[in-house]
Amino acid sequence: MPEAAASARVGFVGLGNMGWPMAHLLAPHFELTVLDARTDVAESFAAEHGVAATTDPAEVGAAADAVITMLPNGDDVRAVALGGEDGGGLVAGMAAGSVLIDMSSSAPLGTRQLADDLQPHGVALVDAPVSGGVAGARAGSLAIMVGGAPGEVERCRPVLEPLGKAIYVMGGSGTGHAMKALNNYCSAAGLAAACEALLVGDRVGLDPAQMIDVLNASSGRNAATEGKVAQEILNRNFGLGFTVGLMAKDVGIAAGIAEGLGLEAPILAQTRDLWREAEALLGGGADSTAVVRLWEEWNGRELGAGPE
Repeated sequence: MPEAAASARVGFVGLGNMGWPMAHLLAPHFELTVLDARTDVAESFAAEHGVAATTDPAEVGAAADAVITMLPNGDDVRAVALGGEDGGGLVAGMAAGSVLIDMSSSAPLGTRQLADDLQPHGVALVDAPVSGGVAGARAGSLAIMVGGAPGEVERCRPVLEPLGKAIYVMGGSGTGHAMKALNNYCSAAGLAAACEALLVGDRVGLDPAQMIDVLNASSGRNAATEGKVAQEILNRNFGLGFTVGLMAKDVGIAAGIAEGLGLEAPILAQTRDLWREAEALLGGGADSTAVVRLWEEWNGRELGAGPE
């Protein structure tokens, strides 16, 4: 990949809630080729930004020195990278010396396996998942957690810098994805704790909005109390843009890491089970802030109903 960011060719696969604004930030700086499973979405993005769109992963690979994937999970990344039994994935077009940057939330062991499988093709893999949500993607203020060979990570910096306010190099292949899963576990646990506290306080007679003010001025504050509860839950908006299914997946990845290492992590295991139950009740496509409905279902009362 060329050292000068302005001359690099970049492919972008996955124009969803996060991918579209991320690709939007890259379009002014790179020769961009985009692909999405929804052909109309890719064509719309291409028309709006004056870039190329294709339906063929191999064409994306051939048109790029670096390809970013922003997909729901590691299985999807593997499928688009390697193709089916007859090939046809990104690697069918990627030249030796190019790099795949997986910014999805993938399982670390799958990432390491994909890195090994790409080696015979001369393609490096860097995992670079993000935190900051849709708002961070739009603002270019994402936190990016990077794993991979040091030299490859440094080659990718010009592509990553327009997307994030901070790039954290975590270690070897898969460490970025491990950090992302553990971060989302902490996020999921914090959101669950906030919802539970609000339901209990509401029943006692506390005002949920005032509770949030107190929590944010006290030691109980977290990302949910500061940026999710008032903005998405108390007003019943439920529009954060990150789904229950994705949260359940990420917490499951974190729990799987702990279990694979033989570690006791009871709160992690319980948080995984809670989000799986929320997914079963609400559906995977529900917004993650709608998890409050789980407690409402259990208790037969909506947040804000006050004491009986």
